[in-house]
Amino acid sequence: MKILHTSDWHLGQSLNQYERGYEHAQFLAWLLETLVAEQVDTLLIAGDVFDNTNPSSASQSQFYQFLTQARTRVPQLGVVMTAGNHDSPGRMEAPAPFLALLDAYVVGHTGRVGDVVDLSRIVVPLKNRDGLVTAWCIAMPFLRPGDVPRVDGAADQYLAGIEAIYAQAYAYALTKRSAGQAIVAMGHCHITGGQVSADSERRIVIGGVESLSVKVFDPGIAYVALGHLHLAQKVGGNETRRYCGSPLPMSFSEMDYKHQVVIVELEGDKVAATRELKIPRAVELLRVPQKAAQLTDVLAALEALSLPDVPQEQWPYLQVRVQLSQPEPTLRASVEKALDGKPVRLVRIETSTVHSGNSTAMPEVSIDELSSLKPADYFEKLYQRHYDKAPPSDIMAAFSELLNAAVGAEAQL
Repeated sequence: MKILHTSDWHLGQSLNQYERGYEHAQFLAWLLETLVAEQVDTLLIAGDVFDNTNPSSASQSQFYQFLTQARTRVPQLGVVMTAGNHDSPGRMEAPAPFLALLDAYVVGHTGRVGDVVDLSRIVVPLKNRDGLVTAWCIAMPFLRPGDVPRVDGAADQYLAGIEAIYAQAYAYALTKRSAGQAIVAMGHCHITGGQVSADSERRIVIGGVESLSVKVFDPGIAYVALGHLHLAQKVGGNETRRYCGSPLPMSFSEMDYKHQVVIVELEGDKVAATRELKIPRAVELLRVPQKAAQLTDVLAALEALSLPDVPQEQWPYLQVRVQLSQPEPTLRASVEKALDGKPVRLVRIETSTVHSGNSTAMPEVSIDELSSLKPADYFEKLYQRHYDKAPPSDIMAAFSELLNAAVGAEAQL
């Protein structure tokens, strides 16, 4: 049996003001051709299908069109998808009856029968190309406190509940499978030791718990298909416990990631092989310069930037890094002028300030002193903290003008 593991599509995501429908369309077209070429039996999508809980009609249409095309092109294909922390569990499950016609199964939340978790919803059979059940999948969505069972006496109810629900699901899968059938598991969570993308991954902290131990997955589980972390990585170096990563860089902190999907081949109840397939990048991310530099040097580098003439949807995204020694009110206008006529999309101007680290530049201020400071005093100290020098007289005059205007406006209310 052959499985393709993917996650964190974030359909509908924008990079600042730029929507990314073209890039997602290119990824889905590549994925469709990969499913055909590899003759995949089951596609696992481990959460965060959409970028937010109220996805646009365009991103939903893009998703369901892909599923329809995949079923047409690969008739034996089964799909199992789970909701991530960005997804709406109810919205994900709403079209479930229609998705079943495409042999696509979705789990948004665990569900209950009375006070007991409905394990039959999250343990589902996987069929090979001959239509025979050859494996079972624990299709676990992102777990919220209401999704997990209560564990009496546990110091941390949420963590204990997660451990309990995986243990219960595994035990239930053992009762369903026949000899020689593998058990695979899905999860949308942060496993301890996983590398995080600080700019684009929403931290999941519930009850003080941000990351889980890989021990929540029983050693008898043949493969664990994880989602949430955008960097493709093996948990503890284990080939069978993996984050496949996101198909696109969600921010500039991910511009050097090697985006991929994972092919998993099962033989009997074991993993016979895993392979990573690199996803082509449809639109590049550029950073000029690599390290922040003085404005004159940055503008020169931007003016010298030479880029191929491509359709606008393929223009690269650009992050500009500037080191300032004083405020630059016309910074954005200067950068945009240097880029005028170039096939590039300016996403962000990242600024940093020169600071010598001289401790005398910003003396310690006591609580008593803070209470006696006037607004202009605060401003002077803040300016000095950033630029290691006192603000010029014209800057102070502008601040005083703004302050007086604000005070005057407040007096009229």
